[in-house]
Amino acid sequence: MNDGGANSPDRGTLPEKNGEHPYGDAGQLILLGLFLVVWVGDSFFVQSSTFLANYVPLFLRLIILVLSLAAAFALVRSGHVVVSHGERSTAVVSTGAFQYVRHPLYLGCLLFYFGLACATASLWSLALLVGIFLFYNYIAGYEEELLEARFGESYRTYKEKTGKWLPMVWG
Repeated sequence: MNDGGANSPDRGTLPEKNGEHPYGDAGQLILLGLFLVVWVGDSFFVQSSTFLANYVPLFLRLIILVLSLAAAFALVRSGHVVVSHGERSTAVVSTGAFQYVRHPLYLGCLLFYFGLACATASLWSLALLVGIFLFYNYIAGYEEELLEARFGESYRTYKEKTGKWLPMVWG
């Protein structure tokens, strides 16, 4: 996600990388490539799991695609403020998309995948998305431990008020 530092928890032999999981970027790129291969292969060539496209109208699938991509773009654009600066933040970031969810960049990526999978009704792609979500959830949890070690009570309070993946609509 965004921050880390000398006060990071002991994470075994994994070296910390600017408050992110050391294999987070590589994992995301590998999963993007894998998703695109599965999605393109299943959606346009093999079509072994796209039978639902016969039952769900194209206009509905395209609406889901457009809404997913619009939400993904908005989340990434708003959340990118944390990683676009040369300096790491010295406080918990709770503005922009971060006031609603703790991992807007990751959520934006997941919505991108979801939109593509829904547009072609590729069940293989949706199944792979479950695995991709588990990966993102793992690296998000790792990064939250680093943030909690760095910012302490400030981050714990932020976590109580903000949903990890979905905005909190209660309390």
